[in-house]
Amino acid sequence: MKSKAKPRLYAADTASPHAKQSLRLWLRMLGTTTIIEKTLRSRLKAGCNTTLPRFDVLAALDRESGPVTMSRLSDRLLVSNGNVTGLVSRLVEGGLVERNADPDDRRTLYVSLTAKGRKAFAAMAAHHELWVDEMFESVSDRDMKTLLTLVTQLYHDVHDRMESIDAP
Repeated sequence: MKSKAKPRLYAADTASPHAKQSLRLWLRMLGTTTIIEKTLRSRLKAGCNTTLPRFDVLAALDRESGPVTMSRLSDRLLVSNGNVTGLVSRLVEGGLVERNADPDDRRTLYVSLTAKGRKAFAAMAAHHELWVDEMFESVSDRDMKTLLTLVTQLYHDVHDRMESIDAP
């Protein structure tokens, strides 16, 4: 069993070189992500008349093989049920998503894409893919593979470490 690791607290003048590099890396990753996200938000609004959160809901539903509960959708998107409820309501109004109560438990709601929603999402996703590829066009295939390997490893390492810290 993993021991609970305690987060370390550093005073700015006593931080290790590794800690300073970690901070630089985090800030560079955050800055890059922020630029990409801001660009995608703007392009989705101008090119597809939608928002990034709505696109994310459609993408999550598109990955599912059938209707999913609102709770599962919230978990997939890493947001609260309240956030998803408003987004889904607007997508239902637009005819892109349908929401149905479970016949055995009326408190449980299932959501899924409509045919119109699948078609709209396919068009949005095609644009989205081109826009993302455009932003990464200066990265060679070799470097892309290396970056993906490193970031995936970092993701899993951070995820596992935070689970061990947060475990009861």
